[in-house]
Amino acid sequence: MEAIDRTDRRILENLQIDGKLSNVELSNRVGLSESACLRRVKNLEKSGVIDRYVAILNQGEVGLASNVFVRVSLDRQTEKMLLTFEQAVTDVPEVMECFLMSGDVDFMIRVVVHDASDYERVHNILCALPNVSRVHSSFALRTVLKRTRLPMHYT
Repeated sequence: MEAIDRTDRRILENLQIDGKLSNVELSNRVGLSESACLRRVKNLEKSGVIDRYVAILNQGEVGLASNVFVRVSLDRQTEKMLLTFEQAVTDVPEVMECFLMSGDVDFMIRVVVHDASDYERVHNILCALPNVSRVHSSFALRTVLKRTRLPMHYT
């Protein structure tokens, strides 16, 4: 895909705020004809810039108010061990994000749970994943900031 220009950034900013915008409303907001706007959105989707559209749920309202940040160390960092763990962790539905890290741990994971006793269940699942040698968990006391929009001013 070509470089993202100012108009594409305006489209992306608006869609990040409200992914349910109609093409008519979006085209009005960014100052394009409906056909030009739709063509740009389709190109952004096709190129992978727009990954997918989702509904963002209120964790507390669905009974998953607690966030736990889990640092996982593996027995060793061979490519096979890393890949095996990465594949296995995707099967744990409470794992919302998993990052391969540099530094003193191999992975940083964000888990959502109902409460501490619910996390004990998930903790046991994480400890049983392939090649796990150590698990360190920290409960978030409260969310200070949670963004879903990527900044579009830098490009």
